[in-house]
Amino acid sequence: MEEKAFTVKGSCRIDQAWKPYTKVVQAPNERLAKERIYTLFGSNHRIKRAYIRVDSITASVGE
Repeated sequence: MEEKAFTVKGSCRIDQAWKPYTKVVQAPNERLAKERIYTLFGSNHRIKRAYIRVDSITASVGE
């Protein structure tokens, strides 16, 4: 399966405040790109899925 680059924008709750983020992840489709965001924030920052919001997922151009 071919992996594409997706730009994911949203916010996550860190120390009682919602902070915006923009990440570029490699995934075969949008659904798995969203799952990768949950995985990254969960493993790197110990944030639960309830505290991660995904506002938009777009395919990166030129990747």
